[in-house]
Formats: sequence, structure tokens, C-alpha cells
Amino acid sequence: MAETWIILGASSSMARALARRLAARGDGLILAGRELADLERDAADARVRGAAFAETIRFDARDPACLAPILARAEACEGTVSAAVFVGSMPPQAEIDADPGLIEGVVTDSFTGPARLLQGLAPIIEARGAGTVIGVGSVAGDRGRIGNYVYGAAKAAFATYLSGLRNRLGRAGGHVLTVKPGFTDTAMTWGIEGMFLVASPDKVADDILTALEKRRNVIYTPFFWMGIMGIIRLIPERVFKKLSV
Repeated sequence: MAETWIILGASSSMARALARRLAARGDGLILAGRELADLERDAADARVRGAAFAETIRFDARDPACLAPILARAEACEGTVSAAVFVGSMPPQAEIDADPGLIEGVVTDSFTGPARLLQGLAPIIEARGAGTVIGVGSVAGDRGRIGNYVYGAAKAAFATYLSGLRNRLGRAGGHVLTVKPGFTDTAMTWGIEGMFLVASPDKVADDILTALEKRRNVIYTPFFWMGIMGIIRLIPERVFKKLSV
């Protein structure tokens, strides 16, 4: 029986790259996001590629009312139900500094909104004894940097949440993969200065599938970001606070 994947933030380039690969192996797709017209085109493409089925459903991290229909659809699916989370927002830190009211939206998009959905999905995974959660965070969550510390804080919270969820679901046969991409060529990063070693969404999707096959817990993608962030984490705070990294 095909696995069903709920993909949150399905209109992102990384999510689309993963959806194409899941469709090609015959899985079912529930593409969740705000731009339903765009997602309908993606669903049609997925069906052509071989998806067992592909449909769309509304998801807005800032609207708790959209959670119940998604969870009801998940409950109605037969077999294994999994989820991949590609949700987040990253306004420039300077805009947040000028308007601290933006913090709530960043935290909701990048952490609390997806976490609410996953909390509802967890009992379904536990009851069926199988299922995977892919949570896409960011290397920005490894250490607070002057250029994006609010976004980094939200992604750090999401990573900690995923660690606890992995502990919970692992006892029931489920699995949670935390993905920490470095700079990736997506709409979120367009126009940002100082990016280097930029990866393609296809590279990230391939790394995710490889990690799933190996049942990895946490990955950096591309792999060299593990070393880069390892060095950054080792820098003493008295030195780090003076750096513009």
C-alpha cells in the first residue's frame, strides 16, 4: 500500500522537489498551503509522475482553524501517513528591529503553526505503528547571529520540538528526521547578500530521501554545513558576539 504524505508549505521549491520524487515512487500526496491554485497544478503534475493520488488542502500556519480538515483527511487515509514540513518566514532582521510586532508571525510560521499540526498527527502515527515526520529547520537555528536571530530562534525551537517528537514517536514505530539546510536557492533567500555555497532544492530533496533510507535523525544539507556549523558553535561567546557572521 502506498504511503501518504502531507506536505506543509508545498509551494516552496524544496517541497516541490521532494514531492516530485515521492510521486515518482507511487506515494500519495496531500499538498497543503495557502496558494491552492498553484498547488492544483503541482497535484496534476504529481499524478502524471505516478502518484497514487495527489490533492490539495488549505494550510496557513497562522490560522488554527485549518488544522481540523487536514487531520480529518489524514485519519481517513489508509495505511501509513507521514508529513514533511517546509513552512517558515524570514523577514529581514532590520525590519523586525524596526517593528518587533513581526516576531509573532515569524515564530508562528516557523515553529508553533507546524507544531500544532504535528501534535495532532502524532496520535495517528502512534495508532498505526508507522509514519515519518520530516521537519525542515535551518542552520540558522544552531546559533544566534546578528543578521537573523529571530528566525534562528524560531528554527532552534522547532529543532528542539522535533527532538522531543522523535523521542515520542520512536517508541511507537514512527520516525522523525530533522533537516538543517544551509543556503538554498529558494524564494526566501532571493536577494540576500553574502550567501555562499548555495545548494539547489533538488540537492536538498535527494539528501532527504537518502537520510530517510538510512533512518537518520538529523542531517545538514549539503553535508559540509555540519563542519561549518560545528566550527561556529565552538567559537567562544566573547569572540562570537563581535563577529558579523
